[in-house]
Amino acid sequence: MILITVTALLIVTGIGSYVFVTFHPVFGGKADETQKAEYQKSNQYQNGIFENQIETDMSMDFMEMLKMMPEFLSRPPEREPDFELPVEKIDSISITTAPDGTTQLTWFGHSAFLMTIEGKKVLIDPMFGESPSPISFMGSKRYSKELPIEIEQLPEIDLVLFSHDHYDHLDYPSVTKLKSKVKQWFVPLGLENHLTKWGVEASKIKTFDWWDETEYMGLKLACTPARHFSGRGLGDRFSTLWASWVIQSDSSRIFFSGDSGYGPHFKEIGKKYGPFDFAMMECGQYNEKWDNIHMMPEETIQAGLDINTGRLMPIHWGAFTLAMHSWTDPVERALKASKQTELEIIVPKIGETFNAVKPEIEGQFWWEKP
Repeated sequence: MILITVTALLIVTGIGSYVFVTFHPVFGGKADETQKAEYQKSNQYQNGIFENQIETDMSMDFMEMLKMMPEFLSRPPEREPDFELPVEKIDSISITTAPDGTTQLTWFGHSAFLMTIEGKKVLIDPMFGESPSPISFMGSKRYSKELPIEIEQLPEIDLVLFSHDHYDHLDYPSVTKLKSKVKQWFVPLGLENHLTKWGVEASKIKTFDWWDETEYMGLKLACTPARHFSGRGLGDRFSTLWASWVIQSDSSRIFFSGDSGYGPHFKEIGKKYGPFDFAMMECGQYNEKWDNIHMMPEETIQAGLDINTGRLMPIHWGAFTLAMHSWTDPVERALKASKQTELEIIVPKIGETFNAVKPEIEGQFWWEKP
């Protein structure tokens, strides 16, 4: 009887999991055969999947994963702050009245930004949810109790840029709340299917391959390479492209790395589009087991030198615990590594709005416990 009951529970659980993964909208949409035929034109699309520019080993056998699980699940206290993080509040008036001819940035933690550039309002990887997981109560929780501004308070957004489709960058609840406010969405190949699944009008979405360029509302944008991967559900790894972005106006040139392991693409980007006034560079959620797809802080500094930027902001930290290092390790190691260079490292508080070309940041060590 016990065996029958256990077997029945396993069957029900398996069926429930399959139904959830197959039909819940959080997992996004999939490309049809016509779209896949179009992807064949991309140098990055081979044998039905997108690939990195150079060989990127992502193999980790089952035994290695088992060895890491106790350490990952132990959750020592240094992996998240034990005090309330300072969060600067902004409002829609301050966003819409940014000085002409300036590029202002506001960090929401992790890799999410609001940029006002030449009067245009741009959101970058706007993950505003509480947890980067398809099941919110099972994922890491956001450190800060509140955002600099709630989605409902945001003014109309001219453009949203996404780097890739992982949950800590592309958030289903955030998109559903934002879609009525956004004029245009720029995404790497394949990611458009998630947005249309969630009710975004296809006419408002423009897709990009690496090195594609466009002009929009007086801005010049380029979709550039990254060394990473994609996927939101079972069996869809590498089904959409991942990318970095170059955003250029008459007065500034900005680089956003997205998620990326270190590679030769940084020098290529720097040669083609540099020098940059400001760069937001991945620096967090790393481990030596997956260093092909996430940079160590020292590599982040080297990547900043490769792209030829004068100012660098470490991102992909300060919001969630997705790796086994302490929550302040990224910024501490990045600052230490930068001392051997002429790079200016910018570390604003969450919600602190600053001029990307002439940043004046207060509270440089806000991550230290008061």
